[in-house]
Amino acid sequence: MSTPRPGSAAAVLGTTGNGVEHLPYGSFTVGSAPPRLGVRLGDNVLDVGTVLALAGDDVSATAREAVDSPSLDGLLACPKAVWDEVRDTLQETLQNAADTDSIVALAVPVAEATLGLPFTVADYVDFYGNEFHARNVGRIFRPHTEPLTPNWKHLPIGYHGRSGTIAPSGTDFPRPQGIRAEPEGAPGFGPSRRLDIEAEVGFVLGSPVPGGRVPIAEAEQHIFGLTLTNDWSARDIQSFEYVPLGPNLGKSFRTTISPWVTPLAALAEARVAPPPRDTPLSTYLDDSDTDPWSFDLQIEIALNGEVVAVAPFAETYWTAAQMLAHMTVNGADLRAGDFFAGGTVSGPARNQRGSFLEICWGGSEPLTLKDGSEFTFLRDGDEVSMRATAPGPGGSVIALGECTGRVLPPVTG
Repeated sequence: MSTPRPGSAAAVLGTTGNGVEHLPYGSFTVGSAPPRLGVRLGDNVLDVGTVLALAGDDVSATAREAVDSPSLDGLLACPKAVWDEVRDTLQETLQNAADTDSIVALAVPVAEATLGLPFTVADYVDFYGNEFHARNVGRIFRPHTEPLTPNWKHLPIGYHGRSGTIAPSGTDFPRPQGIRAEPEGAPGFGPSRRLDIEAEVGFVLGSPVPGGRVPIAEAEQHIFGLTLTNDWSARDIQSFEYVPLGPNLGKSFRTTISPWVTPLAALAEARVAPPPRDTPLSTYLDDSDTDPWSFDLQIEIALNGEVVAVAPFAETYWTAAQMLAHMTVNGADLRAGDFFAGGTVSGPARNQRGSFLEICWGGSEPLTLKDGSEFTFLRDGDEVSMRATAPGPGGSVIALGECTGRVLPPVTG
Protein backbone atom coordinates (compact mmCIF):
# COMPACT_ATOMS: atom_id res chain seq x y z
CA MET A 1 0.00 0.00 0.00
CA SER A 2 2.21 2.84 -1.25
CA THR A 3 -0.10 5.01 -3.40
CA PRO A 4 -2.96 6.62 -1.47
CA ARG A 5 -6.34 6.56 -3.15
CA PRO A 6 -7.38 9.94 -4.59
CA GLY A 7 -9.62 11.92 -2.29
CA SER A 8 -8.84 9.79 0.76
CA ALA A 9 -7.52 11.11 4.06
CA ALA A 10 -4.31 9.26 3.26
CA ALA A 11 -3.93 11.39 0.13
CA VAL A 12 -4.97 14.64 1.83
CA LEU A 13 -2.89 14.33 5.00
CA GLY A 14 -0.05 11.95 4.17
CA THR A 15 3.51 13.18 3.57
CA THR A 16 6.75 11.58 2.45
CA GLY A 17 7.97 9.40 5.30
CA ASN A 18 4.67 9.52 7.12
CA GLY A 19 2.16 8.21 4.63
CA VAL A 20 -0.42 5.47 4.98
CA GLU A 21 2.32 2.84 4.54
CA HIS A 22 3.92 3.96 7.83
CA LEU A 23 1.36 4.93 10.51
CA PRO A 24 3.51 5.01 13.67
CA TYR A 25 1.81 5.02 17.07
CA GLY A 26 2.24 7.45 19.95
CA SER A 27 0.58 8.87 23.04
CA PHE A 28 -0.69 12.44 22.63
CA THR A 29 -2.46 15.09 24.67
CA VAL A 30 -4.22 18.23 23.53
CA GLY A 31 -4.62 20.95 26.12
CA SER A 32 -5.92 19.60 29.43
CA ALA A 33 -7.51 16.50 27.87
CA PRO A 34 -6.26 13.09 29.06
CA PRO A 35 -3.69 11.33 26.84
CA ARG A 36 -4.88 9.09 24.04
CA LEU A 37 -3.34 6.50 21.75
CA GLY A 38 -2.66 8.23 18.46
CA VAL A 39 -1.47 7.33 14.98
CA ARG A 40 0.56 9.72 12.86
CA LEU A 41 -0.39 10.58 9.29
CA GLY A 42 1.74 13.30 7.75
CA ASP A 43 2.15 16.17 10.18
CA ASN A 44 -0.99 15.22 12.09
CA VAL A 45 -1.99 12.80 14.82
CA LEU A 46 -5.33 10.98 14.91
CA ASP A 47 -7.06 9.29 17.83
CA VAL A 48 -6.84 5.58 16.95
CA GLY A 49 -10.07 4.65 18.70
CA THR A 50 -12.04 7.34 16.91
CA VAL A 51 -10.70 6.31 13.49
CA LEU A 52 -11.50 2.66 14.17
CA ALA A 53 -15.04 3.62 15.17
CA LEU A 54 -15.60 4.79 11.58
CA ALA A 55 -15.19 1.16 10.49
CA GLY A 56 -18.25 0.17 12.52
CA ASP A 57 -18.87 -3.57 12.81
CA ASP A 58 -15.91 -4.34 10.57
CA VAL A 59 -13.58 -4.17 13.58
CA SER A 60 -13.74 -6.55 16.54
CA ALA A 61 -14.65 -5.59 20.07
CA THR A 62 -11.20 -6.80 21.17
CA ALA A 63 -9.48 -4.37 18.82
CA ARG A 64 -11.72 -1.46 19.84
CA GLU A 65 -11.06 -2.13 23.51
CA ALA A 66 -7.29 -2.46 22.97
CA VAL A 67 -6.96 1.00 21.42
CA ASP A 68 -9.29 2.76 23.85
CA SER A 69 -6.18 3.63 25.83
CA PRO A 70 -3.84 6.52 26.65
CA SER A 71 -0.94 4.66 25.01
CA LEU A 72 0.07 1.43 23.29
CA ASP A 73 -0.29 -0.54 26.54
CA GLY A 74 -3.64 -2.10 25.68
CA LEU A 75 -2.59 -3.13 22.19
CA LEU A 76 0.75 -4.58 23.36
CA ALA A 77 -1.13 -6.88 25.72
CA CYS A 78 -2.93 -8.46 22.74
CA PRO A 79 -1.70 -11.12 20.31
CA LYS A 80 -0.26 -10.16 16.94
CA ALA A 81 -3.56 -10.93 15.19
CA VAL A 82 -5.08 -7.92 16.94
CA TRP A 83 -2.09 -5.73 16.04
CA ASP A 84 -2.62 -6.69 12.41
CA GLU A 85 -6.36 -6.10 12.58
CA VAL A 86 -5.90 -2.60 13.97
CA ARG A 87 -3.28 -1.66 11.38
CA ASP A 88 -5.26 -3.13 8.48
CA THR A 89 -8.41 -1.33 9.60
CA LEU A 90 -6.57 1.97 9.97
CA GLN A 91 -5.07 1.69 6.51
CA GLU A 92 -8.40 0.77 4.92
CA THR A 93 -10.33 3.52 6.71
CA LEU A 94 -7.73 6.17 5.90
CA GLN A 95 -8.00 5.10 2.25
CA ASN A 96 -11.80 5.33 2.21
CA ALA A 97 -12.77 8.61 0.54
CA ALA A 98 -16.20 8.45 2.20
CA ASP A 99 -14.49 8.98 5.57
CA THR A 100 -12.15 11.79 4.48
CA ASP A 101 -14.09 14.74 5.88
CA SER A 102 -14.58 13.03 9.25
CA ILE A 103 -10.91 12.10 9.52
CA VAL A 104 -9.60 15.50 8.45
CA ALA A 105 -11.83 17.10 11.09
CA LEU A 106 -10.25 14.83 13.72
CA ALA A 107 -6.66 15.59 12.71
CA VAL A 108 -4.53 17.41 15.29
CA PRO A 109 -1.32 19.02 14.06
CA VAL A 110 1.61 17.32 15.76
CA ALA A 111 2.96 20.76 16.63
CA GLU A 112 -0.16 21.42 18.72
CA ALA A 113 -0.04 18.13 20.63
CA THR A 114 2.03 17.11 23.63
CA LEU A 115 3.70 13.76 23.02
CA GLY A 116 4.51 11.42 25.90
CA LEU A 117 6.01 7.97 26.26
CA PRO A 118 4.24 5.82 23.67
CA PHE A 119 4.03 2.85 26.07
CA THR A 120 4.72 2.02 29.69
CA VAL A 121 8.20 0.54 29.81
CA ALA A 122 8.41 -2.73 31.73
CA ASP A 123 11.91 -4.27 31.69
CA TYR A 124 14.71 -2.65 29.69
CA VAL A 125 17.75 -4.44 28.29
CA ASP A 126 20.56 -2.74 26.40
CA PHE A 127 22.56 -4.93 24.04
CA TYR A 128 26.01 -4.56 22.50
CA GLY A 129 25.19 -5.98 19.11
CA ASN A 130 27.28 -4.04 16.58
CA GLU A 131 30.74 -5.43 15.83
CA PHE A 132 32.22 -2.18 14.54
CA HIS A 133 31.20 -0.43 17.76
CA ALA A 134 32.40 -3.28 19.97
CA ARG A 135 35.79 -3.42 18.25
CA ASN A 136 36.22 0.35 18.42
CA VAL A 137 35.36 0.48 22.13
CA GLY A 138 37.69 -2.45 22.81
CA ARG A 139 40.57 -0.70 21.06
CA ILE A 140 39.92 2.53 22.96
CA PHE A 141 39.31 1.05 26.44
CA ARG A 142 41.70 -1.95 26.17
CA PRO A 143 44.31 -0.92 23.60
CA HIS A 144 46.76 -3.73 24.36
CA THR A 145 44.33 -6.65 24.20
CA GLU A 146 42.02 -8.30 21.65
CA PRO A 147 39.20 -5.74 21.13
CA LEU A 148 36.37 -8.29 21.19
CA THR A 149 35.86 -10.20 24.41
CA PRO A 150 35.95 -14.02 23.99
CA ASN A 151 32.17 -14.34 24.36
CA TRP A 152 31.17 -11.65 21.85
CA LYS A 153 30.63 -13.88 18.79
CA HIS A 154 28.83 -16.55 20.84
CA LEU A 155 25.96 -14.54 22.35
CA PRO A 156 24.43 -11.06 22.21
CA ILE A 157 25.97 -9.33 25.24
CA GLY A 158 23.55 -7.15 27.17
CA TYR A 159 22.73 -5.73 30.59
CA HIS A 160 19.53 -4.77 32.36
CA GLY A 161 19.03 -1.00 32.41
CA ARG A 162 16.75 1.25 34.42
CA SER A 163 13.37 1.53 32.73
CA GLY A 164 12.42 4.47 34.96
CA THR A 165 14.98 6.72 33.29
CA ILE A 166 13.56 6.25 29.78
CA ALA A 167 11.96 9.49 28.56
CA PRO A 168 10.42 10.71 25.30
CA SER A 169 12.20 12.91 22.80
CA GLY A 170 12.46 16.53 23.88
CA THR A 171 13.11 15.77 27.55
CA ASP A 172 16.18 17.68 28.75
CA PHE A 173 18.33 16.26 31.54
CA PRO A 174 21.14 17.45 33.86
CA ARG A 175 24.71 16.30 33.34
CA PRO A 176 25.18 13.03 35.26
CA GLN A 177 27.51 12.68 38.20
CA GLY A 178 29.50 9.79 39.63
CA ILE A 179 32.94 8.60 40.66
CA ARG A 180 35.59 9.09 38.00
CA ALA A 181 39.25 8.31 37.76
CA GLU A 182 41.39 11.43 38.19
CA PRO A 183 44.61 12.20 36.31
CA GLU A 184 46.40 12.31 39.63
CA GLY A 185 45.44 10.95 43.02
CA ALA A 186 42.40 8.99 44.16
CA PRO A 187 39.16 8.73 42.16
CA GLY A 188 36.70 11.52 42.89
CA PHE A 189 32.99 12.27 42.63
CA GLY A 190 31.76 14.91 40.22
CA PRO A 191 30.00 15.71 36.93
CA SER A 192 30.91 13.59 33.94
CA ARG A 193 33.63 15.13 31.77
CA ARG A 194 33.10 12.63 28.95
CA LEU A 195 29.37 12.65 28.30
CA ASP A 196 28.43 10.80 25.13
CA ILE A 197 25.60 9.52 22.97
CA GLU A 198 24.75 6.05 21.72
CA ALA A 199 22.68 5.96 18.53
CA GLU A 200 20.54 2.84 18.81
CA VAL A 201 17.33 1.23 17.60
CA GLY A 202 14.91 0.10 20.30
CA PHE A 203 12.44 -2.76 19.99
CA VAL A 204 9.03 -2.72 21.70
CA LEU A 205 7.65 -6.08 22.81
CA GLY A 206 4.17 -7.39 23.40
CA SER A 207 1.91 -10.44 23.42
CA PRO A 208 3.12 -11.68 26.83
CA VAL A 209 4.76 -15.07 27.38
CA PRO A 210 4.81 -16.21 31.01
CA GLY A 211 7.87 -18.36 31.43
CA GLY A 212 9.55 -16.85 28.39
CA ARG A 213 11.41 -18.94 25.80
CA VAL A 214 10.64 -17.16 22.53
CA PRO A 215 12.47 -18.92 19.68
CA ILE A 216 13.72 -16.94 16.69
CA ALA A 217 10.94 -18.38 14.53
CA GLU A 218 8.33 -16.78 16.84
CA ALA A 219 9.96 -13.36 17.20
CA GLU A 220 7.49 -11.87 14.70
CA GLN A 221 4.67 -12.62 17.16
CA HIS A 222 6.23 -10.48 19.91
CA ILE A 223 8.28 -7.65 18.40
CA PHE A 224 5.64 -4.98 17.90
CA GLY A 225 7.77 -2.20 16.49
CA LEU A 226 10.89 -0.03 16.46
CA THR A 227 11.81 3.35 17.88
CA LEU A 228 14.96 5.44 17.70
CA THR A 229 16.88 5.39 20.97
CA ASN A 230 19.73 7.44 22.43
CA ASP A 231 21.26 5.59 25.37
CA TRP A 232 23.35 8.48 26.68
CA SER A 233 26.58 7.38 28.33
CA ALA A 234 28.97 8.99 30.85
CA ARG A 235 32.16 7.37 29.59
CA ASP A 236 34.44 8.38 32.45
CA ILE A 237 32.01 7.11 35.09
CA GLN A 238 31.32 3.99 33.02
CA SER A 239 34.98 3.10 32.47
CA PHE A 240 35.74 3.26 36.21
CA GLU A 241 32.71 1.27 37.41
CA TYR A 242 31.98 -1.33 34.73
CA VAL A 243 34.47 -4.03 35.82
CA PRO A 244 33.40 -6.66 36.85
CA LEU A 245 29.60 -6.26 36.80
CA GLY A 246 28.95 -3.77 34.01
CA PRO A 247 27.65 -0.19 33.80
CA ASN A 248 25.50 1.44 36.46
CA LEU A 249 25.65 5.21 37.07
CA GLY A 250 27.42 5.68 33.76
CA LYS A 251 24.21 4.67 31.97
CA SER A 252 21.32 5.00 34.41
CA PHE A 253 20.65 8.74 34.22
CA ARG A 254 18.75 8.96 30.92
CA THR A 255 17.72 6.98 27.86
CA THR A 256 15.78 8.94 25.24
CA ILE A 257 13.37 7.34 22.80
CA SER A 258 11.25 8.73 20.00
CA PRO A 259 7.60 9.35 20.91
CA TRP A 260 6.62 7.34 17.81
CA VAL A 261 6.76 3.55 17.49
CA THR A 262 7.01 2.31 13.91
CA PRO A 263 5.13 -0.99 13.52
CA LEU A 264 7.27 -3.90 12.41
CA ALA A 265 4.78 -4.41 9.58
CA ALA A 266 5.73 -1.04 8.09
CA LEU A 267 9.32 -2.18 7.55
CA ALA A 268 8.75 -5.27 5.42
CA GLU A 269 10.63 -3.68 2.50
CA ALA A 270 13.52 -2.64 4.75
CA ARG A 271 14.38 -6.10 6.03
CA VAL A 272 17.82 -7.32 4.97
CA ALA A 273 20.21 -10.10 5.95
CA PRO A 274 22.57 -9.36 8.84
CA PRO A 275 26.36 -9.46 8.38
CA PRO A 276 27.72 -12.97 7.69
CA ARG A 277 28.22 -15.15 10.78
CA ASP A 278 31.76 -16.51 11.13
CA THR A 279 31.35 -18.41 14.41
CA PRO A 280 29.09 -21.45 15.02
CA LEU A 281 26.10 -20.58 17.19
CA SER A 282 24.09 -22.43 19.80
CA THR A 283 20.89 -23.83 18.35
CA TYR A 284 18.63 -21.23 19.96
CA LEU A 285 20.66 -18.41 18.32
CA ASP A 286 21.14 -20.02 14.92
CA ASP A 287 19.41 -17.81 12.35
CA SER A 288 20.88 -19.39 9.22
CA ASP A 289 17.50 -20.75 8.10
CA THR A 290 15.17 -17.89 9.10
CA ASP A 291 13.77 -14.77 7.48
CA PRO A 292 16.14 -11.78 7.57
CA TRP A 293 15.99 -9.80 10.78
CA SER A 294 18.20 -6.82 10.04
CA PHE A 295 16.87 -3.52 8.71
CA ASP A 296 18.14 -1.05 6.14
CA LEU A 297 17.93 1.97 8.43
CA GLN A 298 20.15 5.02 8.01
CA ILE A 299 20.40 6.92 11.30
CA GLU A 300 21.33 10.59 10.97
CA ILE A 301 23.02 12.11 14.03
CA ALA A 302 22.96 15.90 14.43
CA LEU A 303 24.82 17.95 17.05
CA ASN A 304 23.14 21.33 17.54
CA GLY A 305 21.63 20.98 14.08
CA GLU A 306 24.84 19.92 12.29
CA VAL A 307 24.86 16.38 10.90
CA VAL A 308 28.04 14.68 12.11
CA ALA A 309 27.39 11.03 11.21
CA VAL A 310 25.00 8.67 9.45
CA ALA A 311 25.05 5.24 11.07
CA PRO A 312 23.90 2.15 9.08
CA PHE A 313 21.82 -0.22 11.23
CA ALA A 314 22.22 -3.05 8.71
CA GLU A 315 25.83 -3.41 9.91
CA THR A 316 24.65 -4.66 13.33
CA TYR A 317 25.83 -8.26 13.79
CA TRP A 318 23.23 -9.60 16.26
CA THR A 319 19.58 -9.30 15.27
CA ALA A 320 16.50 -8.39 17.26
CA ALA A 321 15.19 -11.95 16.93
CA GLN A 322 18.41 -13.34 18.41
CA MET A 323 18.34 -10.79 21.22
CA LEU A 324 14.76 -11.71 22.10
CA ALA A 325 15.60 -15.42 22.02
CA HIS A 326 18.56 -14.81 24.31
CA MET A 327 16.55 -12.64 26.72
CA THR A 328 13.95 -15.36 27.24
CA VAL A 329 15.80 -18.67 26.78
CA ASN A 330 16.22 -19.26 30.50
CA GLY A 331 12.52 -18.72 31.25
CA ALA A 332 12.39 -14.96 31.89
CA ASP A 333 8.84 -13.72 31.45
CA LEU A 334 8.07 -11.58 28.44
CA ARG A 335 5.66 -8.81 29.42
CA ALA A 336 3.76 -6.23 27.41
CA GLY A 337 5.97 -3.16 27.28
CA ASP A 338 9.29 -4.96 27.65
CA PHE A 339 11.88 -3.06 25.68
CA PHE A 340 15.40 -3.61 24.45
CA ALA A 341 17.90 -1.61 22.44
CA GLY A 342 20.24 -3.29 19.96
CA GLY A 343 23.42 -1.41 20.83
CA THR A 344 25.28 1.53 19.37
CA VAL A 345 25.08 1.50 15.57
CA SER A 346 28.39 2.04 13.77
CA GLY A 347 29.82 1.35 10.33
CA PRO A 348 33.39 1.07 9.07
CA ALA A 349 33.92 4.78 8.31
CA ARG A 350 34.42 7.59 10.83
CA ASN A 351 31.28 9.38 9.66
CA GLN A 352 29.27 6.18 10.26
CA ARG A 353 30.05 5.86 13.97
CA GLY A 354 27.18 6.16 16.43
CA SER A 355 29.04 7.61 19.42
CA PHE A 356 31.41 10.51 19.99
CA LEU A 357 33.72 8.13 21.83
CA GLU A 358 34.33 6.48 18.45
CA ILE A 359 34.09 9.55 16.22
CA CYS A 360 36.70 11.38 18.35
CA TRP A 361 38.57 8.20 19.29
CA GLY A 362 38.38 8.60 23.04
CA GLY A 363 39.05 12.34 22.76
CA SER A 364 42.38 12.02 20.93
CA GLU A 365 40.96 12.95 17.49
CA PRO A 366 38.62 15.94 17.94
CA LEU A 367 35.86 16.50 15.40
CA THR A 368 36.14 19.82 13.54
CA LEU A 369 32.68 21.39 13.26
CA LYS A 370 31.49 23.72 10.49
CA ASP A 371 32.25 26.79 12.60
CA GLY A 372 35.88 25.69 12.90
CA SER A 373 35.66 24.67 16.56
CA GLU A 374 36.85 21.30 17.83
CA PHE A 375 34.56 18.90 19.66
CA THR A 376 35.10 15.69 21.63
CA PHE A 377 32.40 15.11 24.28
CA LEU A 378 29.11 16.82 25.06
CA ARG A 379 29.04 20.26 26.66
CA ASP A 380 26.26 21.79 28.74
CA GLY A 381 23.62 23.13 26.37
CA ASP A 382 24.42 20.71 23.54
CA GLU A 383 21.44 19.15 21.78
CA VAL A 384 21.61 15.86 19.89
CA SER A 385 18.91 14.81 17.43
CA MET A 386 18.59 11.50 15.64
CA ARG A 387 16.44 10.77 12.61
CA ALA A 388 16.25 7.67 10.45
CA THR A 389 14.86 6.57 7.12
CA ALA A 390 14.15 3.19 5.60
CA PRO A 391 12.76 2.00 2.25
CA GLY A 392 9.01 1.45 2.16
CA PRO A 393 6.71 -0.30 -0.32
CA GLY A 394 6.60 0.84 -3.94
CA GLY A 395 9.58 3.17 -3.60
CA SER A 396 8.13 5.05 -0.63
CA VAL A 397 10.13 6.15 2.41
CA ILE A 398 9.58 5.38 6.09
CA ALA A 399 10.82 8.15 8.40
CA LEU A 400 11.22 7.03 12.00
CA GLY A 401 10.24 9.58 14.63
CA GLU A 402 12.91 12.00 15.80
CA CYS A 403 14.82 11.35 19.03
CA THR A 404 16.17 14.55 20.62
CA GLY A 405 17.65 15.51 23.97
CA ARG A 406 19.57 18.44 25.47
CA VAL A 407 22.21 18.44 28.21
CA LEU A 408 21.61 20.80 31.13
CA PRO A 409 24.19 21.86 33.75
CA PRO A 410 24.64 19.37 36.61
CA VAL A 411 22.49 19.63 39.71
CA THR A 412 24.48 21.25 42.52
CA GLY A 413 24.02 21.45 46.26
